Amino acid sequence: MDAVDRHLWTELTDPVELRAIVGEVMPQAATKERAKLHEHDRAWLAVSPYCIVATADADGNCDASPKGDPAGKLIHVLDDTTVAVPERKGNHRVDGFQNVLANPHVGLLSLLPGRRESLRINGRARIVSDAPFFDDMIVKGHKPMLALVVEIETIYFHCGKSAMRSGIWKPETWTPEALPSHPRMVKDTQAVEQTFEELVEKYGPKYEQGLY
Repeated sequence: MDAVDRHLWTELTDPVELRAIVGEVMPQAATKERAKLHEHDRAWLAVSPYCIVATADADGNCDASPKGDPAGKLIHVLDDTTVAVPERKGNHRVDGFQNVLANPHVGLLSLLPGRRESLRINGRARIVSDAPFFDDMIVKGHKPMLALVVEIETIYFHCGKSAMRSGIWKPETWTPEALPSHPRMVKDTQAVEQTFEELVEKYGPKYEQGLY
């Protein structure tokens, strides 16, 4: 691959110039932020099975981590201004949690398959290791290991233009076969001791048994 010639780029560093290119904020977009959950927010979170949690450390290094659970068990509403996201078994990196310990500001993007809109929540987070509400997030007999409790600062529905442009929920646009299998990519990109055949078995039907 040829090296990128950054001298050919026109980079923006001035917020005034940025606004001149993008244009002024649309009135509806400028006023759609809320500080409390609306009944529609609660209804959305009750059926959403997937979200992205965005964090940054004290130096601004960012992380975006996907979270998923059955609908009704993912983003748990504690009150009008507080939600909790359960932490399940994973790879133990806890990049996002490490970030929160240094910088509590987080962003959540809640998705509902088939809906082109998304629900955005920005707020301040804390890590909780146990609380009575953990019982409400039990899945298949397992409580979450931890919970990310977010005090909402802003919440609003994001328009569906990005989903419409991407066609993300249209099965006829899906091309999973365009890439090598996950075991193949793991073997090619990571320093793993397992053989390719062992990785195929690891990520096969038995992989789902270790979700909780």
